[in-house]
Amino acid sequence: MGSTGGSTRSAPDAAERVARRRPAGREADGHAEEAAALRTGLVRGIVAGGGLTDPAWRAAFEEVPRHLFVPYYYEAGDAAAAAAPQDTRTTRAGEVSAAHGTVGYTRLWRDDPHPLRRARWLAGAYADAPLATRVRDGELITSSSQPSLMARMLQALRVRDGDRVLEIGAGTGYNAALLAHRLGDAHVTTLDLDPEITEAARNHLAAAGFRPAVVTGDGARGCPLHAPYDRIIATCAVASIPSAWLGQCRPDALILTPLGTGLIALRVADARHAEGHFLAIPAYFVPLRGGGPPTQVPTHGLPSRPLLDDSFRFLLNMAAGHMEPVEALALWEHEGRPGRERYGVTVRGERQWAWLDDPEGAYGWPLGPPGRPEPFGGLSPVAP
Repeated sequence: MGSTGGSTRSAPDAAERVARRRPAGREADGHAEEAAALRTGLVRGIVAGGGLTDPAWRAAFEEVPRHLFVPYYYEAGDAAAAAAPQDTRTTRAGEVSAAHGTVGYTRLWRDDPHPLRRARWLAGAYADAPLATRVRDGELITSSSQPSLMARMLQALRVRDGDRVLEIGAGTGYNAALLAHRLGDAHVTTLDLDPEITEAARNHLAAAGFRPAVVTGDGARGCPLHAPYDRIIATCAVASIPSAWLGQCRPDALILTPLGTGLIALRVADARHAEGHFLAIPAYFVPLRGGGPPTQVPTHGLPSRPLLDDSFRFLLNMAAGHMEPVEALALWEHEGRPGRERYGVTVRGERQWAWLDDPEGAYGWPLGPPGRPEPFGGLSPVAP
C-alpha cells in the first residue's frame, strides 16, 4: 500500500528504475517469448501512429506484459460465435455459456486446450483494440482499453517523477501496472467499486511483479486514504466532475477523465476550482458505475448527415438534456463544425459547465443531469 505522502518530490535512483523495469516475483510465463515479439509489434504500431513519444512510456509499454492482465476476454459478434467450439459449461461467475462465452460473446482464454485458440487469445491480447474482460447478463461491465488510446491518455497526464496518481477504474490492472512501471508502486493507487474486479486486478499485478495500492470503493468519492494526488486519471466516463476528486488534489494537479465521448484535461486550482480543454481525440468508455444512468441523447428532428459526423455527435452528447437537438445543430453549423479541442469545462464551487471557445462566452451549458443551475443564469445555444 502507498503511504499518505508529503510534498517532497525526489527523482528515483538508478536501482529503483532497474527494479521497475524488471519486477521481482513475476510468475513463470510459458507465453513470454512469443508475447515479447507481439508486444514489440504493438509498440511499433503505436509509435508509427504518433504515440509513445515519451521514452519512459515507450519503455513501460515495451516491458509490461499485457497478456498477464487478460487471461481471458470476450469477442462480440456472429463471427466470433461461429469460430467457437460448440460445447456448453458454467463460467466462474455462474452464468451458463455457449462456447466458453455469454450471449453475444465468445470467450478466449489462456488455458484453452486448443493450440489455435490459445494463439488467437495471445494475438488478441496484443492487438491495438479494446478487450471486453467482464460481461454480466450479456452486458459489458469492464474492459481493457485500446493500447494506443491508453498511451495517449498516459502521455496527456504529464506525470513527473515523484507524482502520486489515483486511477479511477481498476479494470484488469494493466493501466496501473504501466503507471507503476513509470512512477513506482508506492506512487500509484487504483480504485474500483466491484470487489471481484479489484481482486482480479491485484492478482494480475502481482503476477506481473507490481504492487500498487488496489482499493475497493466508490470512484466518485475518490480515495482519501492516499491523498493528496498530483494526478487523477479515470478509465470510465462521468457525466460531471465529482467534487471529491478536486478535494483530494494538490494545487496545480491534473485530472484527466472521459466525459461524454471526449477526454477532458482539468487543471486544479484548489478544492473548488478547476478548468481545462478537451483533447482532440475521441474516447468511448463504460460509464462510472454508481453514477446514475446516462442522459438519453435525442436525435428527433435532425437530418441524417450531421449524425454521421463525430464532431456533431460529441456536441449532441455533451449538451443532452440542456439543448434541443436542432439548437445543437444550429450552433455546430454556425461555428464552423468545431472539433473537441475547442470545447472546455469549468468547475467553480457547486457550478460546473461545458463551453465552446471561452468559459465566459456565448455558448455554455451545465454538466450533469437536467436541473443543474445554469452557468450564467441562462443558456445561449445559438448566437443572435
